[in-house]
Amino acid sequence: MPTSISPGAEASHFEALIVPHRSLSARGMRLLALSLVGLSGLVALRFWLLGAWPVALISGPEIGLALFLLHLNVRRGRASEIVVLQPDGVRITRTSPSGQRQERVLPTAWLAVELDEAGGGVPRLLLRTRGRTEEIAAALGETEKRDLATALGEALHRLRNPVFDNPQLRDGP
Repeated sequence: MPTSISPGAEASHFEALIVPHRSLSARGMRLLALSLVGLSGLVALRFWLLGAWPVALISGPEIGLALFLLHLNVRRGRASEIVVLQPDGVRITRTSPSGQRQERVLPTAWLAVELDEAGGGVPRLLLRTRGRTEEIAAALGETEKRDLATALGEALHRLRNPVFDNPQLRDGP
């Protein structure tokens, strides 16, 4: 059973917002869709005028499929993941494209940050703690995952090994 972190109990030591990369803005996606419809319509019209009407009829469902796939791409771009490291746990909050939230909390006591290199592709970024494993940052590429793993590992090390500044132990005049 996951433990809970009381909101605002202590300041976070690390926060990361992970969102899928999308190179086009909403305006750019609309222009792409309109260009796709326009160019496909011109090609279909050309084939219709040449007498190859079956090709023109097939282009209708083809345009619909392309627009549906563009819509799926935009919809999946709304997903996000927030990773917050606090003294008593790591909170992972995932928001699906439809807006549903799912939250997992892992205690920091035995937490390990690992990159699973198996498979030969982009490594998986895993948080492991006593019998529980949680994959994070699945939407990121290899370089971003490595950077996130390094930053989260360093923040976890700083949390476990605080540096205290005692004025009495400083070299005095």
